[in-house]
Amino acid sequence: MTDAETTRATTVGELSEGQILRGILDRLPASTAPVGPGDDAAVLAVPDGRVVATTDTLVHGPDFRLAWSSPFDLGFKSAAVNLADVAAMGARPVALLVALAMPDDTPVAFVRGFADGLAAACAELAPGCAVEGGDLTVSDTLTIAVTALGSLDGRDPVRRSGARAGDGVYVIGELGEAARGLEVLFGRFTDAEDVPVVVTPEARAALGADDARGLSRQLAPRPPIADALRAADAGATAMMDISDGLVLDATRLADASDVTIALDSATLGDDVERALGGGEDHGFLVTFSSDAEPLGRRVGTVVAREADAVTVDGQPWSGRSGWDPYRDWDAGRG
Repeated sequence: MTDAETTRATTVGELSEGQILRGILDRLPASTAPVGPGDDAAVLAVPDGRVVATTDTLVHGPDFRLAWSSPFDLGFKSAAVNLADVAAMGARPVALLVALAMPDDTPVAFVRGFADGLAAACAELAPGCAVEGGDLTVSDTLTIAVTALGSLDGRDPVRRSGARAGDGVYVIGELGEAARGLEVLFGRFTDAEDVPVVVTPEARAALGADDARGLSRQLAPRPPIADALRAADAGATAMMDISDGLVLDATRLADASDVTIALDSATLGDDVERALGGGEDHGFLVTFSSDAEPLGRRVGTVVAREADAVTVDGQPWSGRSGWDPYRDWDAGRG
């Protein structure tokens, strides 16, 4: 197929793997790695000598709906959720590896928009990070798998297991905004049979400011990557990405550190339940010792291990605790 024919193609099934790949790479910034995309594997320069690695998979259905997410938003979100996991370890994101499994009838325009979203997320959230490779294949279900790599730049990794009794508990970033956006999607962008309907630009423009912000954060989250790295430099004792809800993720951190996290509902804003149980904001849960200069807003205190890993105002939390894909998939959330 000639370049002109490639330009006229409307679905990926009309193109070869190489042509699809060229269409992606042409939309991404040029690689600065010693060996970037185009060879059997990339070669990265990581001055620290230690590499932080993470991976995440998004599947059409449980994780996103094409009626709701634009290709650009999907590319942005696919990058953002992985960049956040790297930063939660105190590492600077340096590279993404992206695998796409697509049905034959996937529009070529989807691939282009997706690549634009990847590029924009790297530029906005983690300047210097780039897509350095990946894979393309055919699947009946659109599936996106991203691996992110980071450099510690001389820092010790900040793990979930470092919190100690007496530490303050802080949140860097937003709580509950993405959950509000999910409520908007299920409440305003489904038909009578709960089938998703397309979120048009006109429909988004008609939303109130709070709902519009929530929708934006659900479809294309903005994790504060630079602030997470500053927290690591400031002496964070433990840190993790808040991807599945504050209570659920605080429970994971508390279990890893063998402590209890006592949260104060007065610090959580007007909608406490959404702040505690909503996920996908991709802010950071951080603990600091009393002699550190903390970042973020204080939401609680680390105490010696009690019966419950997390308490809210001294009591176990009985509301929704967060998102578990194995428990919640049938509920249609995500």
